[in-house]
Amino acid sequence: MAKDTTSEKKKSEKKAEKKQPNKVAKWFKDLKIEFKKVVWPSKKTVINNTSVVLGVVVASAVLVGLLDEGFLTLMRLIYQ
Repeated sequence: MAKDTTSEKKKSEKKAEKKQPNKVAKWFKDLKIEFKKVVWPSKKTVINNTSVVLGVVVASAVLVGLLDEGFLTLMRLIYQ
């Protein structure tokens, strides 16, 4: 009996292996399906968000530069 169950298991494993498609091909098919679900932003939204990010970066750089100059001036006053 033990031989029958092991041979049946091997047969079912072989069938399962044959039924499985290539994993890489399946991944790309799933990827294509997911890309169809994505809602891409409009050009106007992208430009608006980009300008906000650039504005914040510039403002932060100016703030850090001003703080750096302020602390440098303070250190010069302390060490003189």
